Amino acid sequence: MQPRLKPPMGAYKHMAALEEWQRESPLPERIRELVKLRVSQINGCAFCVDMHAHDMKAAGETDERLFSVVTWEETPFFTEQERAALRLAEEGTRLTTGRVSDDTWAEAQKHFTDEELGALVVAIATINAWNRFGVILQSVPGSLRKSA
Repeated sequence: MQPRLKPPMGAYKHMAALEEWQRESPLPERIRELVKLRVSQINGCAFCVDMHAHDMKAAGETDERLFSVVTWEETPFFTEQERAALRLAEEGTRLTTGRVSDDTWAEAQKHFTDEELGALVVAIATINAWNRFGVILQSVPGSLRKSA
């Protein structure tokens, strides 16, 4: 499989700046990566699923949790804070009702400060944009590891 075209590097540069801002935000990296993996699963972005699963594994995430992200609601492996983030990420990605429910927002507010919640919203929006690049351009899973 070959990507359709080279990524638009000017746009990627600005997207990378958003990633840098997120790394400096108060949102815990573990939550940020968990959300990126789940949103990428929902969007069917094989490149991002592969990348974030490997990044999480390298950061010490357990196989049990990695294998269960897709079924997080049915497993005991995630904290209430993580569940609130995953629920917000799912609703913010699918937008099937045209908005995030008040219940989901209220639950997220219980587990995150306003600064953390703002950073979580940025993380959800950013990974959704990255997923669009990956899916539309048919980015090849594992290609970053192979070129390193």
